[in-house]
Amino acid sequence: MLSVAGLTRRFGEQLALDDVSFDVVPGRMTGFVGANGAGKTTAMRIILGVLAATAGEVCWNDRPLTQDVRRDFGYMPEERGLYPKMKIRDQLVFFGRLHGLEPLRAAERTDKLLERLGLAERATDVLETLSLGNQQRVQIAAALVHEPSALVLDEPFSGLDPLAVDAMVDLLREEVTPEVPVLFSSHQLDLVERLCDDLVVLSRGKVVAAGPVAELAAGPTMTYRLVVDGDAGWLRDVEGIRVRDVAGGTALFDVEDAAVEQSVLEQAVGRGRVLEFGPERVALSDVFREATR
Repeated sequence: MLSVAGLTRRFGEQLALDDVSFDVVPGRMTGFVGANGAGKTTAMRIILGVLAATAGEVCWNDRPLTQDVRRDFGYMPEERGLYPKMKIRDQLVFFGRLHGLEPLRAAERTDKLLERLGLAERATDVLETLSLGNQQRVQIAAALVHEPSALVLDEPFSGLDPLAVDAMVDLLREEVTPEVPVLFSSHQLDLVERLCDDLVVLSRGKVVAAGPVAELAAGPTMTYRLVVDGDAGWLRDVEGIRVRDVAGGTALFDVEDAAVEQSVLEQAVGRGRVLEFGPERVALSDVFREATR
């Protein structure tokens, strides 16, 4: 497991990270979200050893993370780091060899990833001749070629069209074994919601929310949706609930007690036909706004 404990980083008088702590669990994808300047990239660079922490530590399986362990990590930086005038296949094999793969294995992994990403026919092309989206695909291949023990991806889906996003999502799901923790940042909350098991929300250098996505979306209360054949305005008079919205026969309301939920359903049935009743899924964007405001 990859763990961050009490991570603090100062740039002069500016406090970029303030006592940041969270875990990235093997076999699970952890989304790392926050507004621009929240400190996500700084935290990732400290994890990778590119920056030093002012205070705190990063651990791997309960031991301080060393450079030897970091060499097995896969990293996709926000500012891409490939060689524009080098052939695609050559540089992926090169990166695999840098991470310790034997030449044959590096070539096998390269060919598999290029085929999987739809770039096999461009293998001998120079990188700079590819579209930005295809260059992005090569960058993710560079992070995966050596079968990393952990993945740290900074805005991996930036600039990709929907088809390219789908291809990369499928690839990540294939590559993430139960032993590999994955941390990735993104401003595309719909993708984070689609991919992530866990979520860490950073605001002004502090963790303001962390945990499984489902638990964060549920919150301390459960939101329900009721649709009846008639007017649902009577819900405003029911004790133990907080009505969010009523429009004709459709209502959204919060409950804290499962017994109240059952009582509402019984009352609705007693008043007429119930067309729909059940928990309403809270969007991740709402969780993010609530945590960072």
